[in-house]
Amino acid sequence: MDNLQLARMANEVRKGIVTAVHGAKAGHPGGSLSAADIFTYLYFEEMNIDPKNPRMEGRDRFVLSKGHTAPGLYSALAHRGYFPVEDLPTLRHLGSYLQGHPCMQEVPGVDMSSGSLGQGISAAVGMALGAKLSNEDFRVYTLLGDGEIEEGQVWEASMFAGFRKLDNLVVIVDNNGMQIDGRLEEVCSPRPIDKKFEAFNFHVINVEDGNDMQQLREAFAEARSTKGMPTAIIAHTLKGKGVSFMEGQVAWHGKAPNDEEYKIAMADLERIGEALCQK
Repeated sequence: MDNLQLARMANEVRKGIVTAVHGAKAGHPGGSLSAADIFTYLYFEEMNIDPKNPRMEGRDRFVLSKGHTAPGLYSALAHRGYFPVEDLPTLRHLGSYLQGHPCMQEVPGVDMSSGSLGQGISAAVGMALGAKLSNEDFRVYTLLGDGEIEEGQVWEASMFAGFRKLDNLVVIVDNNGMQIDGRLEEVCSPRPIDKKFEAFNFHVINVEDGNDMQQLREAFAEARSTKGMPTAIIAHTLKGKGVSFMEGQVAWHGKAPNDEEYKIAMADLERIGEALCQK
């Protein structure tokens, strides 16, 4: 896909996020929306995957370390063809396979169950090491929140990944500057994030606009060409991206829109989609 096609798809992914969280009457829209472009780029351009064969040997792996943004992952998976888009509104419903955190036993395309913050990156590091030990050439991607990296386990895993020179591992930080309790600076700022990963022997790429497809394309290409060390992509994004009343608002970290807010959100995304179609 070219960048415009990817941007259009990301907008569809955002519609799926809003629809899912509204249907659940619970969930985490803010961080799902900020990461929608990252999900889209990974699943529609970057990763070697096959929706018709989710357990394909040699496929690239993805671990959603910030598991509460499952609506974003589910929407990307659905639009990529892993399961019906029509199932997204069943998010968190009793009996649905789309629960609040991803479950690898239930959801096609999910490589690792996740949700407890800090643990996903450890699983991703293990996968990357396993590929090296087995002489397999698949790559492993994991998405973390910038609030999540306040967890100490993140840095234990990073230390190990850097020491073992896991150049098949790409750690992406969705750096939207907010977490459940407020802005990073008000809670427990992990900044400077790039210098920390550099100290653990990562190649670090700062992406000024993590909601821009060209910048993501350049970052992932650089990560792929990096040898002898893992890569950390620090993507500066906008919380709630695409929905006017959610953008940059901590309050939308973990609550669902009501019926009226849902209509406004979908109208916002429809306008964005129409504008993209005019390009």
